Amino acid sequence: MDLKQVFGTILTILGIIILIIAVIAIISGGTNLMGLAMGVWQGAIVAVLGLIFFLTGISLIKNISSR
Repeated sequence: MDLKQVFGTILTILGIIILIIAVIAIISGGTNLMGLAMGVWQGAIVAVLGLIFFLTGISLIKNISSR
């Protein structure tokens, strides 16, 4: 595997995990989540960050040409 594929995979998995945490925070309505006090707006900001990680990882994986 190429270094870009490994980095893209890590970013994609990290983005998915962050998006899941953000969705749980938004759905729960701003309660404590895993020891963190995260409100709805903070969850939305985390969701945007997770989306950036996810899309960056996907684009890194997608732009690698197969050998």
